[in-house]
Amino acid sequence: MRAGSQRGFTYLGVLFLLVLLGLGLAGTGEAWSLASRRASEKELLWVGNQYARAIRAYYTQSPGVRQFPAQLEDLLEDRRFPEPRRHLRQMYQDPITRDAFEVVPSQDGRIGGVRSRSDGTPMKQDNFPAKFRDFKGLTKYSDWLFIADNLPGAPTRPRAPGTENDAAAPAGTPGASAAGGAAAPATPAGPATAPAAGPATGTPATTPKAPAAPARPGPVFSTTR
Repeated sequence: MRAGSQRGFTYLGVLFLLVLLGLGLAGTGEAWSLASRRASEKELLWVGNQYARAIRAYYTQSPGVRQFPAQLEDLLEDRRFPEPRRHLRQMYQDPITRDAFEVVPSQDGRIGGVRSRSDGTPMKQDNFPAKFRDFKGLTKYSDWLFIADNLPGAPTRPRAPGTENDAAAPAGTPGASAAGGAAAPATPAGPATAPAAGPATGTPATTPKAPAAPARPGPVFSTTR
């Protein structure tokens, strides 16, 4: 009986160790997965920026009429010049899907940018670089549009609800609220009551008092007999 009990305790101890080992591996795997996603998002921002810069260079360096590229391969070899120019080092893949990027058309139907094909939710929701500030609060990777900003005919980025900048009320506007809400109607001031100024001295005028009545003499009594 004693040997069987010892074997039972040993078996339970091994099971307990296996449970602890499994929990540790699960925690390590989850931490690795989160770190991998963060690294992929960081790489996506870098790669997308390379495409946006290349598209801007293609547009601004156009000989004659400025235009966007008709295909991504034009960024690798721009044949509009006697000696072809290279605006992009290589055709980068999407770090999220490990596949080709989806092109974002410009207003003239050419290529104005690229984006990921993934509809997954990004971990990063805030604290983007200034050029990607419109990515704040977006819920899909495919909403991260990497485009050449401020160019005629360029695509426009979507923005998360509630991130639009409200127009601030001009300073000194009567009734403007400090929080940018609706302006309260200004209460009209009542007529000012100020004392009237004197004729030449600028001091408040005083109402002249009536002269005092002269004292009437009382009866005189003689003290001599």
